Amino acid sequence: MAEVAEKQEIVKAPKEPLFSKKNRKLMTDPLTDNNPVTIQVLGICSALAITAQLKPSIVMAVSVMFVLGLGNVVISLMRNIIPSKIRIIVQLIVVATLVIIVDQVLKAFAYTLSKELSVFIGLIITNCIIMGRFEAFALANGPWKSFLDGIGNAAGYGLILIIVGFFRELLGSGTLFGFKVLGDSVEKTGLYSIGYENNGFMVLPPMALIVVGLIIWVQRSNNKELIEEN
Repeated sequence: MAEVAEKQEIVKAPKEPLFSKKNRKLMTDPLTDNNPVTIQVLGICSALAITAQLKPSIVMAVSVMFVLGLGNVVISLMRNIIPSKIRIIVQLIVVATLVIIVDQVLKAFAYTLSKELSVFIGLIITNCIIMGRFEAFALANGPWKSFLDGIGNAAGYGLILIIVGFFRELLGSGTLFGFKVLGDSVEKTGLYSIGYENNGFMVLPPMALIVVGLIIWVQRSNNKELIEEN
């Protein structure tokens, strides 16, 4: 009996560490070479709509991280009991529930910001990144891997929103988080004293697309493997 027990212990595969190299890649890849916005070209609508200022960009990024991280875990836990014919409906119910929670929290603790984000919080429900990760990853993997995948993809999405929001607010309004960082444009202090003027085009939605395009260009310039062949 002792020999059998020893053989069973030898055959038993070693348990994978929670933050193994493979698991860490689930979080790091979406930040760079598999970014959902710049590589997969998903979630562009919110990048155009709410990045005129940095604060809404950060709030949207955190909201998507909560919804995608927790949603991936829920879908993963239910993956073996969800009938394939209604899986999309179940996924929509899960994401809608989490979005309602986010919306109510914002209305309770940041009402002004909630009004500023308006319908775009509700539109998280139809965010291609979230539904895509539910379908492509959470339905086929365990809760921990699904959680890491959700956090990684949400972080990659949020990173682009924050970069775009930073440059649009700084160059378009001369502020960050509403604070004047380039000087006073009325009293002509700071950079404005030497003739600098805010670029009004930066606060318009089309400029978000141009900034995203510049990020894509820089990313592909640094990694030639990302350039698609014609």
